[in-house]
Amino acid sequence: MTKTVPISTPIWCPGCGDFGVLASLKKALSDLGIKPKDTVIVGGIGCSGSIHNNLECYGIHSLHGRLLPTAIGVKLANPNLTVIAAGGDGDGYAIGAGHFIHALKRNPSILYLVMQNGTYGLTKGQPSPTAVPGYEGNVEMPFDAVMTALSIQNTTFIARGFSANQPQLIDLLKKGIQHANALKGFAFLEVLSPCVTYNDTYKEWKEQVFNLDAEASYSPKSRVMAFTRASELLSQGKIPTGLIFSGDTKSLEANTLTSKEPMALQNLSLDSNIQKYEELLKDFR
Repeated sequence: MTKTVPISTPIWCPGCGDFGVLASLKKALSDLGIKPKDTVIVGGIGCSGSIHNNLECYGIHSLHGRLLPTAIGVKLANPNLTVIAAGGDGDGYAIGAGHFIHALKRNPSILYLVMQNGTYGLTKGQPSPTAVPGYEGNVEMPFDAVMTALSIQNTTFIARGFSANQPQLIDLLKKGIQHANALKGFAFLEVLSPCVTYNDTYKEWKEQVFNLDAEASYSPKSRVMAFTRASELLSQGKIPTGLIFSGDTKSLEANTLTSKEPMALQNLSLDSNIQKYEELLKDFR
């Protein structure tokens, strides 16, 4: 039996950047004509991990840091679905960092949407992996997920948006969803999404963001150019945004799936597959 749960009111503080992400995601899915019944959003733990509660779609709350393997499992079971993993930088770059690295390497055709704010907002403002030195006693340099993604040679889609720039964010979301739905691989989109209660970075980020989409000489097709330009901007105190890199490598589905019929729709009953099961059991006898 399927139970339909009414869309809830967001739990976020007024002014939270996640409102901009939610509005942009709604617009992107609507513009692309993707139906709620064909959309699965896997949420992480933390403020941003509840985003699927505020959308008309299938939603799953995963374990802390484990949203990526859950989302990848959904996509492998039915590649026809639009699968989005959505969480925060604490969930994705701390406890979930190992899964993040291996998702970049495996190249599954899902959209990974990370709302980055440099703090653990749900647990009252501790420094996250992306916190800058000086924030709440933090002495470490921030983890840069975009630079990490660029360093893995078979990544296929790397982008960064800003919740205060919704036109750009909607465009990046649409491109990322289309990339994943075409089974071209992992679409990684980090969104600068300020926490107004514990780490209000709107002013700083508005001054620091640099839109690579508007730079005529920039080509996201070149990994070398992407790495070089992003490094230059970071050394200047700027944050590169836009479509940073778009490559072409076989996806996880292309490398592993052997049937055109999605596993989730196959008849797995014992009566219909008894001979196949018997063949499989021969190897264990």
